Amino acid sequence: MSREQPASILDVARAAGVSGMTVSRVLNGQPNVRAATRTRVLAAVEELHFRPSRVARALSTKRSRTIGLLVAAGEHYGPASCVSAVEDAARQRGYYTTVARLGADSPDALAAAVGDLLDQDVEGIAVVSPRAGVMSGLAPLTGGVPVVAAQSGHERGARMMMRYLIGQGHRRILHVAGPPDWDEAHARLMVYESELLLAGLPVLPPVFGDWTAESGYAAGHLLLWGRPGTQAGPGFTAAFSANDQMALGLIHALREAGLDVPGDVSVAGFDDIPEAAHFWPPLTTVRQHFGEAGRNCIALLIDAIGEIGNPDAAAPAPGAAGPQLMVRNSVAAMSPASEAGAPVHTWPQAGRRQRRTDVA
Repeated sequence: MSREQPASILDVARAAGVSGMTVSRVLNGQPNVRAATRTRVLAAVEELHFRPSRVARALSTKRSRTIGLLVAAGEHYGPASCVSAVEDAARQRGYYTTVARLGADSPDALAAAVGDLLDQDVEGIAVVSPRAGVMSGLAPLTGGVPVVAAQSGHERGARMMMRYLIGQGHRRILHVAGPPDWDEAHARLMVYESELLLAGLPVLPPVFGDWTAESGYAAGHLLLWGRPGTQAGPGFTAAFSANDQMALGLIHALREAGLDVPGDVSVAGFDDIPEAAHFWPPLTTVRQHFGEAGRNCIALLIDAIGEIGNPDAAAPAPGAAGPQLMVRNSVAAMSPASEAGAPVHTWPQAGRRQRRTDVA
């Protein structure tokens, strides 16, 4: 049915043969409406392409049904995928979303971003890829509005990868870490160190990048040639990169230097970006299930809000599997000769005596 003017709630009421109050009760998910009546109202809504006004609904229900997303990260694959997953999960539960991006890493920037969300009367705040200090800094700013951070299994995925590399016979494993002020980068680094210590293996100084392929490439150059005045550092047979983009840059640098991946050095990533299977060699990595992270985050947030339940909202889909190890061709098993102590590659390593090495 075509109309020059958008349908109103009274148009829906006339089409369904009910009162405007009944239409409002159905749209707001209130109880004590007969199933047959609800069905007629929803059919009229669909036929007339009726879209209830958010403002009118908020005024009538005293609720905004809006969740704020505080995105404390850049537009990298992991955070962007997690934002999409949280938005989809909120929509399935009948909530709108609004996004505030935390551009600068400062208390003033955090206060401004939170203030922007509160000005829109959000009922809860979901935090995606928080940096150090963000969660603790939120407490005095939110005025009691519930806050939940989206989690996608960083520790579990990193543990799976480290145990796989160790199981392939690697005894000197390097970590190309993400920025140290990012919670997810810190979590993967802590697992890297703890798994090596648990296995009785040496913990090599990590190299820090900024999530980009360029920083992975720079890390490779630093590891291969070092900087003027540096001393030779420890050799390694495998590198675990905190994301796939840095792994791609590292592979580029290694191959440019005439080294074979995985023949000379094995390289593993994290995230399983769509291009990971098409790297050369195809990248062994960890696949994250962002949909599950989004559903879990929204479920926890709605529980904290005190949601009674919306009969018309889609029920949360069953949780997907946790992180998955995607074994491809960039990791090779160490030969018995290597495990017995055969020589390994030893390249210049900047800051041998330092606990970490930053890549600018």
